[in-house]
Amino acid sequence: MAIVFHERYFDHVQYEGHPESPERLAIPIKRMLELDLWKDVTRPGPASEEDILLAHSPQHVSRIRNSPEGFLDPDTYIHKDTYEIALLAAGGSIEAARIAHDCGKPTLALVRPPGHHAGRDFCGGFCYFNNIAIAARRMYLERTAIVDIDVHHGNGTEDIFLEDDKVLFMSTHQRGIYPGSGDARTVGKGRGEGFTVNIPMRGGIGDATYMMILDRIIEPILHQYDPKMILVSIGVDAHYSDPLASLALSSKAYLEICRRLIAIAPDRRIAFMLEGGYALEATAEVLSALVGEFCGAEVPLRQIYSKDVEVMGREEVESVIEVQKQYWNL
Repeated sequence: MAIVFHERYFDHVQYEGHPESPERLAIPIKRMLELDLWKDVTRPGPASEEDILLAHSPQHVSRIRNSPEGFLDPDTYIHKDTYEIALLAAGGSIEAARIAHDCGKPTLALVRPPGHHAGRDFCGGFCYFNNIAIAARRMYLERTAIVDIDVHHGNGTEDIFLEDDKVLFMSTHQRGIYPGSGDARTVGKGRGEGFTVNIPMRGGIGDATYMMILDRIIEPILHQYDPKMILVSIGVDAHYSDPLASLALSSKAYLEICRRLIAIAPDRRIAFMLEGGYALEATAEVLSALVGEFCGAEVPLRQIYSKDVEVMGREEVESVIEVQKQYWNL
């Protein structure tokens, strides 16, 4: 597995004690170094302003470039170097998508700051530019699928692609938490109708329900859509140990989700872009195991407890199917 990383990602600090910290990369990288997995690493260049404008308005780009230091929302702070580092995060995601597509090599973009809460004209939730959306628009293939497995709904990604039929957006997330969007009945607009698939789950749901989601929704829709490549917003904050939410995926389930998405990706054209994940050991374990899949290394998984063994979210899954079966054979 190829890895995309730039050391300047460490320089982005919201403020002291903020959960979106440099340690979110430092601990996983340390684990990969210990396991001899830190190989095939590419150092990306920054995205151009033209790249950013593929997904964001000129007004939004100007705001991030020119804002004085201060809070953009209660959790998102901007510094004088935020714009520069955010360009590097977007550039890392573009490079990951390029490697995955051109080389047929699954790729992990270890980028910061994250991006999926940044829409065409807004930011927030620790995000400034939407890394995965910019990468998708930069590639702009006939059909691209974005699968968002962060615990929070990718409201920014949805906003950018709501009326776009070249990008299928699928999001699993915990309902009722930030940003409060992601209702199953939101399915896209105009020519994009049917190309937004929201799968909201109540707190406590984990492994067995997610396997049902893969079996009944994600895999059947991806097979029917037949994407040219898959981009994944991988947030490890749906893990049961994460402090900011209350879904209950184990490390084992995370790895299985990634394996199954890789198996669907055409010619292994799949790139994973890091979003959230605030339990550092869980994030390190999941990301190291993902890289280990392609290095012939079996990474021991310690956080494998599953409280959801009997499909706790069956009713929610069936509700999503009722909405989506008007667009897909489910």
